[in-house]
Amino acid sequence: MRIDFDPAQLDRTAFYRLLTATVVPRPIAWVSTVSADGTDNLAPHSFFTIASVAPPVVQFTSVGRKDTLRNIEETGEFTVSLAPRHLMEQINVTGTDFPRGMSEFDAAGVEREPGLRVKAPQVADSPVALECETHSMLRIGDSTVVFGRVVHAVVDAAALVDGHPEITRLDPLSRLGKDEWGALGEVLELPRPRYADRTTGDGGA
Repeated sequence: MRIDFDPAQLDRTAFYRLLTATVVPRPIAWVSTVSADGTDNLAPHSFFTIASVAPPVVQFTSVGRKDTLRNIEETGEFTVSLAPRHLMEQINVTGTDFPRGMSEFDAAGVEREPGLRVKAPQVADSPVALECETHSMLRIGDSTVVFGRVVHAVVDAAALVDGHPEITRLDPLSRLGKDEWGALGEVLELPRPRYADRTTGDGGA
């Protein structure tokens, strides 16, 4: 038996909890920004994915108007650092609703590393950083989808195997429902089939 849930009949929080418990696992964009007056900010955003490959564009959603969004509006730049498992405690702390003007880097004890193409710093102990310039923004209800064109990427050499990022070395975290987090478990490998491989020479299946 399935249970029906009508978003029009549930309050915002109840349906938010339903969505975040069922759209899982969600990768975490650990987004750093710098305000117009030079204060840096670092916050995790778990509505995050790739929007385009050519040009390379990533996207994340700011639910409500947070310092991350305000800083991007002011400067047009941000950096996404991968959220690795060994920094889980620090990632969680940077999700605190600190007052504007307080740096989460300092509050959480996260080491900075200067960006190459943007002012927003990288997380020094993260294996991946994507430096972005704002491509566009889309306001949807109480949320804003931010699209960032990747202008520079850096990957820790220790996370590469034959020049390619290796998932067990990246060891990324993800968000689940409630206060649940996901870590890398069993990795399955299955090549995508080609239609041509499913047919014989005479056209038969």
